[in-house]
Amino acid sequence: MLRTAVRNLFAHKARLMMTVLAVLLGVAFVSGTLVFSDTVGNALKNASAKNLDDVAVSVQAESEPPKADDRRTTVLTDKTAAKVRAVPGVRAVRADITGDAVLAAKDGKPVGEAWQNLAANYQPGPDGKDGRYPLVRGRGPAAAGEIAMAEATARKAGYRIGDTVRFATNGPVLAKKLVGLVATDDPKVTAGGSLVLLDTATAQRLYLHPGQFDELVVSAAPGADEAALTREVRAAVPGKGATVTSGTALAEEQSVLLAEQNKALTSTLLTFAGIALFVGIFIIANTFTMLISQRRREIALLRAVGASRRQVVRSVLIEATLLGVVASVVGMGLGVGIATGIRAVLNANDAGLPDGPLVISPVTVLASLATGTVVTVLAAWLPSRRAAKIAPVEALSTVDTQAAPRSLVLRNIFGAVVGGAGVAVMFWASTLESSDDLPIAMLGSALTMIGVIVLAPLLSRPLVFLTGAVTGRLFGTVGKLAKENALRNPRRTAATGSALMIGLTLITGMTVVGHSAQSAVDRMTSTQLTADYQITTSTYSGLDPKLSAKTAQVPGVTAVAPLRNSAFLLGEDAVHLNGTDLRTIGRVTDLKVVQGSLGAVHGDAVALAKSVADKAGKHTGQSLDVSFFGDKKRHLTVAAVYEDNEIAGDALSDLPLVATPTERPKDDSLLVKTAHGASEATAAQLRAAFGDNPLVKVQDHEDLRRENAGQIGMLVNMVYGLLGMAVVIAVVGVINTLAMSVFERTREIGMLRAIGLARTGIKRMVRLESVVISLFGAVLGIGVGLFLSWAGGSMLASSWKLYETLLPWGRLALFVAIALAVGVLAAVWPARRAAKLNMLEAIGAQ
Repeated sequence: MLRTAVRNLFAHKARLMMTVLAVLLGVAFVSGTLVFSDTVGNALKNASAKNLDDVAVSVQAESEPPKADDRRTTVLTDKTAAKVRAVPGVRAVRADITGDAVLAAKDGKPVGEAWQNLAANYQPGPDGKDGRYPLVRGRGPAAAGEIAMAEATARKAGYRIGDTVRFATNGPVLAKKLVGLVATDDPKVTAGGSLVLLDTATAQRLYLHPGQFDELVVSAAPGADEAALTREVRAAVPGKGATVTSGTALAEEQSVLLAEQNKALTSTLLTFAGIALFVGIFIIANTFTMLISQRRREIALLRAVGASRRQVVRSVLIEATLLGVVASVVGMGLGVGIATGIRAVLNANDAGLPDGPLVISPVTVLASLATGTVVTVLAAWLPSRRAAKIAPVEALSTVDTQAAPRSLVLRNIFGAVVGGAGVAVMFWASTLESSDDLPIAMLGSALTMIGVIVLAPLLSRPLVFLTGAVTGRLFGTVGKLAKENALRNPRRTAATGSALMIGLTLITGMTVVGHSAQSAVDRMTSTQLTADYQITTSTYSGLDPKLSAKTAQVPGVTAVAPLRNSAFLLGEDAVHLNGTDLRTIGRVTDLKVVQGSLGAVHGDAVALAKSVADKAGKHTGQSLDVSFFGDKKRHLTVAAVYEDNEIAGDALSDLPLVATPTERPKDDSLLVKTAHGASEATAAQLRAAFGDNPLVKVQDHEDLRRENAGQIGMLVNMVYGLLGMAVVIAVVGVINTLAMSVFERTREIGMLRAIGLARTGIKRMVRLESVVISLFGAVLGIGVGLFLSWAGGSMLASSWKLYETLLPWGRLALFVAIALAVGVLAAVWPARRAAKLNMLEAIGAQ
């Protein structure tokens, strides 16, 4: 039976080629994801380990939040550092200070992402150099007016030694002379971040207090025991406010942290790889079903000469195994190229992934080979069972008959139960309000899609009939023949259309949700936000409250409303509270008060959004027992109720209510109204009022819309790219189905040619059949995608009042057009093959 399986594989290599392509594309996605994950993880781990090469013990301070100013307070002082240096076995102690510094590039724009913009102190040794930051050119900073920076940072920002560099920490803009460029192995910097180096005194003045440090990095003397040294250092530092960790433990912690950061992206990519393989299952099962149908007499003959049912099953599964192994090996090789491409694309979009060699682990190789092989064998299992049921007596027939179609009753019942359960779950999910209920919606989506896939043969008849009616009207007899060919085997048509349906369902769902979310954001900025500008910081560190008054003095500004975010618990619900200037908030947002007055909101009085007040059963004059986070319970009074407003949030109060006694108050944003609307000149004046600080973002309505559109668009485009693989595999399935269908109908095509149908008519018939099948998959996919996006969007709308499901008609029309293009392109080769059949040979085919 092994020889028989190998012979069948080589005998039908052309027919199996497309199946191999479907398997290898799915395996390539899996292997590419695993290789990419291992490569990036290894590069990050190596960079982190290199950065910790000389660290025997790390003493890290637990910073206290700033009180009177923006500087932190730590327990690590010069005195502590001296004690640690005196510990036996200590070779050297490095006293580090770290913070954030956002650079303004030569063109004035901020450099890099805020969370990756690092600052540290440069600590020269006796030779005037800092071993952690080797000089590339110039020298280290030695005075308050000097800085050094990473060579990559200077290149990105456009600076050279001698230039004046503008940057900001947590306050006004600073200007210092660039005196040196350094190299660094810090993973945050090598992954696309920036690095600024200051002298120690300046760094302490900006981030801490004189004589204080964030971390003491201990290097061990030769022969010192790391564990013993860690214990000695722990005894030398204060008992509270500092954490002592060995270098080995610190490296392990960073390794675990890096693995967790890498895990989310890997899981996402593997999810889409799973979708691609799931689509491939339909193609594999379809291929083996058709091959077995074509080899019925051959299989019957094997049974007649003594082959058992088990041997027939084994033969088909061996064939599938060989096919899976070959496809998996090729897919593994393609996956290495995909991994390289993923890293290049992400780095082109400023992901800043570190350089490193490709890592192809044995686990990745075995997982990829096993995945492709197992998926292929599982997909071929049911067709092999059908092959084993072929009776030996069929070998005696002189006519090559097809198997009688089996009943779809049980399949339809099962599909109706599963699909009905999925629809019911999605209707239930549409009434839920919390994002914690997302798993319920995901379960409902999965059940709905499975139900539709199972019911696809039943659904194919009316949908293909309607589509075929159009082709029949437009193309006459050829169009009618295409419709009949698509209806002839509903299982095959359903399996082929379902492969395309899965990708289009997910793409449609994401498109509708993304379009609806963007429309909600646009409505918020165009209707509820009547301010001309929103001012925030890129680091989300907040704005000094004094800047509110300074902004109000800018010519043309008519109103400024600060927003200071807080929250409290009302029962079990978290309520988002905005502290603001109640005198001006109504001028920067369309706030409609339905009960009470904003003038009464002061002290312990608050205004509530109508939905919050209704849920709590409160109205004006009643009291609220709430708990502020980290604070004791308080009694508040409802002074006003306003219609739900995304800008105002759940509740409004005056500014003192949200000020904490331990932290210096900061405004999270400023909403600014001007006399003549937004203009470039006014925006420049506002930026100038903040000293052209690169930390500060001055955004008008268009800027806010563009920023939100970029975030939503990036997510949707990423999904398009990932699901594109599933659509490509679906196209392969259409080609495969048509090619094998043409082989099945060789005699029929010969008869059509004999009665006068030209070669062009044969081509058109096959193309129209392909278009009908593709449109069936498109209609099914778009329809299911619309339902799932509506149900999921309804759950989102319960907490986001402006959200409503809107259909992007242009995109949906584009999806239908793509399905038409898929049908036409997928039929090119099968149609040419059908048209080239010799008429007499085709009629005489068995």
